Amino acid sequence: MNRLCIIGDVHGMIAPLRTLVRELNLQPSDKLVFVGDLIDKGPDPAGVISYVEDLRRSAGYEVVLVEGNHEDRMRRYLRNLVVRPAVAKAQAERAPELAELRSQLDDVSERFLDWSVPFHRCTAYGVLIVHGGIPGTMQEFPASLEAASMLVGHEAKRLQKILRTRHLDADTGEFLAFGKQAEGDPFWAEVYDGRFGHVVFGHQPFPDGPTEFPHATGIDTGAVHGGGLTALVFDPDRPRYFVTVESDCYIPYRGAAYDGD
Repeated sequence: MNRLCIIGDVHGMIAPLRTLVRELNLQPSDKLVFVGDLIDKGPDPAGVISYVEDLRRSAGYEVVLVEGNHEDRMRRYLRNLVVRPAVAKAQAERAPELAELRSQLDDVSERFLDWSVPFHRCTAYGVLIVHGGIPGTMQEFPASLEAASMLVGHEAKRLQKILRTRHLDADTGEFLAFGKQAEGDPFWAEVYDGRFGHVVFGHQPFPDGPTEFPHATGIDTGAVHGGGLTALVFDPDRPRYFVTVESDCYIPYRGAAYDGD
């Protein structure tokens, strides 16, 4: 069994990312998984993409990108540039960082989304890695990426919600869009019962450090909002542990529109 190293939301923070990867001292037998949201908000999202692409192509260990809601938004923008230019223009007007990032990417870097995945399973450690969370109404989860690619219609849309899930309707367990929660509507991980294994997730910043729930662990420690950048490491020779490096950036959180929702 090899080490599994999972890095939280980077959001364009290239300096702490480089520091964290050095501190992890990754070996060819290790696997490095990003929990999503490499891009947007921070000072150098293009540099982050280029760096992660270099790791994937030449570092000698496996690199996995679990797609976050910001990657999903970028994917939709790039697709709309081709098939619905007017929609892409409207997207860029609402979120100028989309066009700015695209202008900074070369042909190779622009294809970084081609190898992203909606989730990652590590059966050796009993871990399911998603960006956002698990809706309370989700009774089944794809057994594999191949099975996920076969989903259509309502089931495909349901799976997409794992990119954005934060709060759930207290009565139904349904996904609630950001800002739509009422008093008493729980954060998903507070009520998740472990039905799909232990979930490691990002998306929700926890600036005070990684946050443990009964069947889930949040590792977005708000690198772009003044917190650190964190990795959770599963090691066959010792109990799992966290590695966090300081960030030199503070960008206030600006709500759902800025969050790519």
